[in-house]
Amino acid sequence: MKVPSKKNHKSNREKQVLLGLVEFYLNTGKPVGSHTLQNAGFENISSATIRNYFANLEEEGYLSQQHASSGRIPTPKAFRLYAEEYVETTVISPEDEQALRSLRTMESREIAAYLQQAAEMLSQLTHQAVFLSAPRFDQDFVVDLKLVAIDHARCLGILVTDFGVVQPEIVFVDKKLNAFSVKRLEQYFHWRLTGHDKPAAITKEEELLGQKIYNELMVRYIVGYSNFTDEEIFRTGFSKLAAYTDYQTPSALAVSLALFEDAHNMRLLLRECAKHNRLKVWIGEDLMPFSKEVPACSVLAIPYKINQHNVGSLGLLGPIQIPYRRLFGILRVFSEYISETLTRHVFKYKLSFRQPHRAASQIEKELPLLTHPSFFLLEDKR
Repeated sequence: MKVPSKKNHKSNREKQVLLGLVEFYLNTGKPVGSHTLQNAGFENISSATIRNYFANLEEEGYLSQQHASSGRIPTPKAFRLYAEEYVETTVISPEDEQALRSLRTMESREIAAYLQQAAEMLSQLTHQAVFLSAPRFDQDFVVDLKLVAIDHARCLGILVTDFGVVQPEIVFVDKKLNAFSVKRLEQYFHWRLTGHDKPAAITKEEELLGQKIYNELMVRYIVGYSNFTDEEIFRTGFSKLAAYTDYQTPSALAVSLALFEDAHNMRLLLRECAKHNRLKVWIGEDLMPFSKEVPACSVLAIPYKINQHNVGSLGLLGPIQIPYRRLFGILRVFSEYISETLTRHVFKYKLSFRQPHRAASQIEKELPLLTHPSFFLLEDKR
């Protein structure tokens, strides 16, 4: 049996000191000094030794120091190591598990609405922005059409489906519609969808306009429904980012929001997560392939399944200083619960689903973004 060398033991202790410092910083948000860390669980190591570790770790890029007399703070490189160390965490607090339990009780065909509500629940629980990809569920159909007059030339048509999908579309009109015309047009749409209650008060002009708008919206829906080339993306929790001190300046918030608002890059992140079939972490510069500037944020993503097959992924976007261990546990349970519920409902309601069909040229173009390296390991200078 090989006996660990003294140098190996020291390297491991240095790593434990770094992990302890990151944990303390995440809990307090304050720079950490050697005496402070010693009193926080490292009583068996002298403060002088801890200071030496700090100096080594600072030289290696894991710690920084704002002033000569101040404590150390972890760099994105340190958070990256910390995240990789605990990425397999399965522990979740009873309070967090209780908050997620309702995800298992949904009994409805409205699968799209369920996923949107689940994303909103996750954002409320974690105080992070949430984005989620979803397959296309078949057997869906339009159950309602709403209309909102915008100006003299445009209306907003809103399609609502049986599965809870809400699809907005801009349509053009010759003049601004008043509230009475909008109401009669919606009654006309209801009649076209159900075959019941044809509106009696609608004018000939309104009926012709209603037919035009109805046909336009339905053709757009059918074409989009049939030509499925990209995953559906649900996003929520924009406002959560503004509450963090990391995003108190408009420029810092803008870089992170630019990433969050880019549906294409969100899809790439979620596809990489699904490709590796595990919880993935991106911190700071790891996100450069998906952003023009280094965003001061982190992304955690995990796939979810239907009948043991990956069908989508969900991600959290927040600052770099986040409670990684807690969020890892929450994400694993969240994925487990929605996977269980979706699988049950696909069988119960005899639903089928499909993944997007993307051309080979599109996949080849995306491949460099899906294979960029990520560095997590603490350097071993033996």
